Amino acid sequence: MQNTATPTHCPYCALQCGMNLTPAADGTVEVSERADFPVNRGALCGKGRTAPEVLASGARLTSPLVRSDGGELVPAGWDEALDRIAGNLARTRAERGADAVGVFGGGGLTNEKAYTLGKFARVVLGTSQIDYNGRFCMSSAAAAGTKAFGLDRGLPFPLEDIPKTGCVILVGSNPAETMPPSLRYFTELRENGGTLIVVDPRRTKTAEQADLHLAPRPGTDLALALGMLHLVVAEGRVDERYVEERTAGWEEARAAAMAHWPEYVERITGVSVPELREAVRLFCAPEAAMVLTARGPEQQAKGTDTVGAWINLCLATGRAGRPLSGYGCLTGQGNGQGGREHGQKADQLPGYRKLTDPAARLHVAEVWGVDPDSLPGPGRSAYELLDALGTDIGSLLVMGSNPVVSAPRAAHVEGRLRSLDFLAVCDVVLSETAALADVVLPVTQWAEETGTTTSLEGRVLLRRRAITPPDGVRSDLEVLHGLAARLGVEKGFPTEPEEVFEELRRASAGGPADYSGIDYRRLAEENGVFWPCPEPAEDTLPHPGTRRLFLDRFATDDGRARFVPVAHRPSAEEPDDAYPVLLTTGRVVAQYQSGAQTRRVAELNAAAPGPFVELHPRLAARLGAAEGDPLAVVSRRGRAVAPARITTGIRPDTVFMPFHWPGEGRANTLTNPALDPTSRMPEFKVCAVRVEVAEQRAPQVADRGTR
Repeated sequence: MQNTATPTHCPYCALQCGMNLTPAADGTVEVSERADFPVNRGALCGKGRTAPEVLASGARLTSPLVRSDGGELVPAGWDEALDRIAGNLARTRAERGADAVGVFGGGGLTNEKAYTLGKFARVVLGTSQIDYNGRFCMSSAAAAGTKAFGLDRGLPFPLEDIPKTGCVILVGSNPAETMPPSLRYFTELRENGGTLIVVDPRRTKTAEQADLHLAPRPGTDLALALGMLHLVVAEGRVDERYVEERTAGWEEARAAAMAHWPEYVERITGVSVPELREAVRLFCAPEAAMVLTARGPEQQAKGTDTVGAWINLCLATGRAGRPLSGYGCLTGQGNGQGGREHGQKADQLPGYRKLTDPAARLHVAEVWGVDPDSLPGPGRSAYELLDALGTDIGSLLVMGSNPVVSAPRAAHVEGRLRSLDFLAVCDVVLSETAALADVVLPVTQWAEETGTTTSLEGRVLLRRRAITPPDGVRSDLEVLHGLAARLGVEKGFPTEPEEVFEELRRASAGGPADYSGIDYRRLAEENGVFWPCPEPAEDTLPHPGTRRLFLDRFATDDGRARFVPVAHRPSAEEPDDAYPVLLTTGRVVAQYQSGAQTRRVAELNAAAPGPFVELHPRLAARLGAAEGDPLAVVSRRGRAVAPARITTGIRPDTVFMPFHWPGEGRANTLTNPALDPTSRMPEFKVCAVRVEVAEQRAPQVADRGTR
């Protein structure tokens, strides 16, 4: 074990904050400030500070587990566990075809793991049925960005640009709780004389910092953006020269927006006309401005159109592809960006290439040494894949995801997982999904392995191994190597991350997400490199990476950005007499995603011990509910129970639940799997519910899912 500080990055959100790790004499790991990394400049949230606690043997898995004849998970050797997985995957494939085997990945996997998992699915298993939980993260923003700009990268500019712009509209994002070190950028924006507009149905900690808080009814962000664009046109604020020189499709988008006059938008959203006018004034007054979206507008069955409407607002005002201006998405998961760029998404190959593109298939197949015709086509999206378990899909390999808690209509998804012929899960802890598996493999964590991630800025980063993993634990790369060999593919699945990255560089070369000019040495020396970064021609200087996209042209055939005409439409499920209230979901500062890791940290559990139902005093009075009373929230998909948290910071027609917990308080039992037709994003952020005082008080500490 090393006894010196190792510079690395946090395992949680897409900020990928820099930190130093030092092993202590007692076997623990100390976290210290790493001020040289420009994103967080040393600052860490509570999750980052306490991340090493999950490295302790008492919190994590250290031996493979297999399901015994008696139905219990019992320790086993690695050969037995891998043999059992390979045998069952091979049996399913032989009996029912390759597409009866599914693979479900995660947005926290390193680029090397995501790349290898996609290759394993397509080359070894021959299945098209692979997707990942990043589909639930920013797929709508990715789809809208690709339509408009020809390329999707979460932020087309570095975070350091935010304090220097004139106005930011932050739509459906609460960085004060989801990525606290980033809040300084918005604080500095206001200190520099800029303005912050927050769009959120709740008065979050972020909204409290805003110059203007707009609180639309959940599911109406699309109408809000169209209403603002209507006012931009009506008030003569369109940048006509920019529109003419750098865009296409304006007349159709303009006509669509003009059907959304302010009074109509006020009736839909609940945002008053004076507030709409003030938002337009603040956004258009400075020379530069930005719109940043997150899960609020994206996790809707019309999420792609909603993000497209906000992009249209940027384009009409000349706020894209110019210094200190643009549209960006605040990616959530640690490697949500890189995870979809390199092949674990159902429709993509490494380098952000399209699986349906013959040239892309040929390029990647040559790197992999296979016939391009042998590569399967696009498969099901994440929820559709989970919904097909036990019927079309008989066996499933899960790597780095916990859909029992994180998927929409979670009780149904749990039932689908239980109906499988065979389930294998690779994870660092016994998550609720792992607890259902036939085989569970204990894998290394962030501090125990080297690998790269790609942050929300598009900055490729190097995580360094700081400690030796415990005996009995292997890396995901070693798992895939062992399974590939057992399934008849002896070569092409190296276990060393840098060797995998070198192959990834070649596979991505020439693609939209070109990493070919990046290597581990540069990542270590330069604190990360922004993609695209093509390999330089012979005898030329290395490409510096692309910190800011679109300044000269957009990534379309003609270099012009595309307006996409969109119109408001209702949510997939609107309130009615039986379900009169809207539910929206989200996160709290002390927990992360499905909570599989953070719920094992005492300090974080003390700060956020369990789920709750946030509601307005007027709704509480109608229900006869007091603070802390157990409330049952019921949708067409199920029932969740959690204590009441009464606040004026939420709309009277809306309740909010965080989604980090399993069991009786599982928020995703309620959520609607209705899918966006383009991105296939489920409608997590809005569904119809009824709320009533429950007979039994909900447990305050979540069940950990063990058997």
